[in-house]
Parts: sequence; structure tokens; C-alpha cells
Amino acid sequence: MKFEDSQISKELTFTVKELPFGKLYFFPKFIISEMDYGIHLDWAKIEKVIKAIFSHYGMNCKIGYISNKVNSYSFEPTLWTKFYKNYDFIIASVSVCYSHINYINATLEKQFSKKSVKRTDNIKDSIKWITNLKEFNV
Repeated sequence: MKFEDSQISKELTFTVKELPFGKLYFFPKFIISEMDYGIHLDWAKIEKVIKAIFSHYGMNCKIGYISNKVNSYSFEPTLWTKFYKNYDFIIASVSVCYSHINYINATLEKQFSKKSVKRTDNIKDSIKWITNLKEFNV
């Protein structure tokens, strides 16, 4: 389910940033991404996402990242290695998986991430998990 179609979207305050290949929803402690159908999320696109995040939160941010996988798109999981070599602002991430293939892909991505990666089947549980991280409740 797209975030904006969910009941929880009506309960939370957020800012939307539209990119040519997807949407980003900014919250005080986390971000939700929804990539467009059929895109390939390569390093150039990831850098555009990072630029939007830094523009919104600042260069020294520490946030959670929720990937709401409502559309099918490709991503090279090894890019997590490159990401963590260059950046360290994601505390933990969640993949919201609506299909078995999404779950398998998220499991593969988890192998390359240096941070905690949770997999859920709905946006509400993802938001609950990310907002209850000890790093945000110190």
C-alpha cells in the first residue's frame, strides 16, 4: 500500500519530495521511500536521494530509512557496501515487502548492510519499529 493511501499517513505530519524516479516522505526521525515501477536504483539515483536527505535534515543527520516496496524495481544490493563506505547517517532500515520476491530481495540486501534491517509486510509496523529504536529514545 502506498504510504499516502494508508490510514497512518492521515495521523502523521510529513514533507514530500518528488524525484524523477520516486517519492521521499520526510519525518523528524525517519524517511519513507517509494521508488517508481521499473526503475533501476543505481548509484547516481542513490546520490540524488542522499542529496535530498541532506537538504532536508542537514549533513550530520542520523535517521531511520523505510523502503516501502509498493512497486517492482531493481537495485544492486552490493551498493550498500559503497554506501556505508561513504556515508553513515542511517541508523537502521526497514523493507516493507508486499510479495515473496520483495522479501527475498530484502533478505539479500540485509546481507550487505552494516546496520539493522527489518522486514515487515505493512507500513504501520515499520513506522512503529523504527520510531521505537533505542537510538531515538535516549
